[in-house]
Amino acid sequence: MTTASLKDKIPPHNLEAEQATLGAVLLDWDAVGSVIVHLRSESFYSLQHQTVFKAILSLYNKGQRGDILTLTEELRQTGQLEAAGGVAYVASLPDHVPTSSNVEYYAQLVKDDFNRRELIKISSAAISEAHDDTKPSRTTLEDTQNKLFALAESDQSQRLLTMLELIPDTISIIEKHLNNQDAYTGIPSGFVALDTMTSGFQNSEMIIIGARPSMGKTALALSMIQHIAIEKNIPTGFFSLEMSYTQIGQRLISQVARISGSKIRSGMLTQADFQRLQNAAGLCYDAPLCVADTPNMKMLDLRAMARKMKQQYQVKIIFIDYIGLITSENFSSNTPRHEQVSEISRSLKSLARELNIPIVALCQVSRDSEGKEPTLANLRDSGSIEQDADVVMFIHRERKATDDDGNGAIDAKILLAKQRNGPIGNVDLMFLPQYAKFENKAEE
Repeated sequence: MTTASLKDKIPPHNLEAEQATLGAVLLDWDAVGSVIVHLRSESFYSLQHQTVFKAILSLYNKGQRGDILTLTEELRQTGQLEAAGGVAYVASLPDHVPTSSNVEYYAQLVKDDFNRRELIKISSAAISEAHDDTKPSRTTLEDTQNKLFALAESDQSQRLLTMLELIPDTISIIEKHLNNQDAYTGIPSGFVALDTMTSGFQNSEMIIIGARPSMGKTALALSMIQHIAIEKNIPTGFFSLEMSYTQIGQRLISQVARISGSKIRSGMLTQADFQRLQNAAGLCYDAPLCVADTPNMKMLDLRAMARKMKQQYQVKIIFIDYIGLITSENFSSNTPRHEQVSEISRSLKSLARELNIPIVALCQVSRDSEGKEPTLANLRDSGSIEQDADVVMFIHRERKATDDDGNGAIDAKILLAKQRNGPIGNVDLMFLPQYAKFENKAEE
């Protein structure tokens, strides 16, 4: 067997780095705090070193300072001294390192090899499951991706910041906002009073728009998209799990051209109407809007497509219509819906942070809010949505009758019920049912 093939059979490890890490801790007990940020006992390849590190953690958790004597006594009391290599081996660990000053470097080496071993383990499991014809490939994809996400999250080292680092960075952000020519620090929705309260939709935030059916959730989202993508030319992504892309196109053109949707559907258009439609279509054609209209989309597919939108089209904000139509492959059909929605909510928040853009998700509210102003308690299927969301707003208006052509503006409110970093309150708008569009009340 060649050296290269033998190396392929042995999991990645660095015994010298493991010995140096443990030896540095025994030289300077205060170094334990730096090491445990990166390592756990299973991070070590050697079973002896795993046993020693468990004993170190035990002493640390008890608030005792460790050295060779206290460590060997701890191992003796737990019956693990021989498994750790005996007194002689434990006493020899400090000899492997001259100083504790590079302990974090040694710990990073150990962590790096642990990550490589975990990647090999995940890959091997994926290969094995991929050859199993009885297991759906989608399930294998989801399991593998979840394991990779968990490994990536565990590798995000914790940071301790002093005011010397925090204050300059904060001032830099404030100066950037000060020099910004725009009125808002985030992406404006187009509704002046709402944007004044939120300063626009902020990066990494999950924004929830809740309402009862037929109250205008999609209309509000498309009104915002018209402002963001068509008027402001900001790259935007839209996941429509309920409407086809042609229906979305018709509604956007109806909004921009201000021609009744019923006229467009029936074809009862004048020459002047058709000219306005062509002009509106030209504006929509040039807009940086990317639409996905897959019904009952899996969370796995949504995450993958959102990353593609970000990478390929540089989208700055994503809208999802709506949460209740997203499905999760991590649960069986017997799993309660609230557990599935909880995971979907956490995944959307995690996705917003990963892509560093706002994600606006529409959501149904429960039936007992019919006819009255909805509250956070009315969010449907899971309480996790209100916990995970940075901003929660509700649409409230009367189910008011209009004339035969669906004309007549209707008073509407946006109830800003939660904002993690700002005020809450109400925003008055007008709903124009003939265009399925919301507008600022002052303009009407």
